[in-house]
Amino acid sequence: MSDATPSPAPEEAPGFDSMTRDIADVPAVEVITTVAVHLMSSAAVNLGLAEDGEKHKDLDEARKLIQALAGLITASATEISSFHAAPLRDGLKSLQLAFREASAVPDEPGDGPGEKFTGPVYG
Repeated sequence: MSDATPSPAPEEAPGFDSMTRDIADVPAVEVITTVAVHLMSSAAVNLGLAEDGEKHKDLDEARKLIQALAGLITASATEISSFHAAPLRDGLKSLQLAFREASAVPDEPGDGPGEKFTGPVYG
C-alpha cells in the first residue's frame, strides 16, 4: 500500500481551459518577477549560500542560472519598470559578486556570469 496521496478524480482535476484562463489573469510583471526570484533562489543554493550550503554547491549550475537571470532582467527591465527591476538588479549583482568570491579562479571583470548583459561587476 502506498503512502502517496491519491490523485484527484478526472472530474475534480482542473481542465485545460480553466488553467489557461487562470494563467491569463496573471499580469506579465508578476510572471517575470516570479521567474526571476526562482532563478535567484536556485543560484544562491548552487553558490552554497543556503543552509548546508557546501553540500549543494555547484558553480557550473550557478553560472547558468545567473546568466539566465541577467538575460531576463536586462530584456524585461523596460517592461516591468524600475520599481520592479531595481531590486532584481541588486539581487543579481549580489549573486554575481558571490559567484566571484566562491570561485577558486575568479573570472576577470566583464567575463563573469551575466556580465555580457550587465557589464563588469565590481564590489
